[in-house]
Amino acid sequence: MAKGKDVRIPVLLECTACVRNGVNKESTGISRYITQKNRHNTPNRLELRKFCPYCYKHTIHGEIKK
Repeated sequence: MAKGKDVRIPVLLECTACVRNGVNKESTGISRYITQKNRHNTPNRLELRKFCPYCYKHTIHGEIKK
């Protein structure tokens, strides 16, 4: 039987380098990834190193609100 709230929730990860720089002139947007996290094991915000196609390098992608 399932309990009240789901343990695994979907989260959006956004490139922190693109957000800080206000997006480069030649790039067209901000890199975002969708993933899941376990609410019990990771109660704080999630940060992962992912590839950003707009920065052309691996950067830190932080969790954002939907």
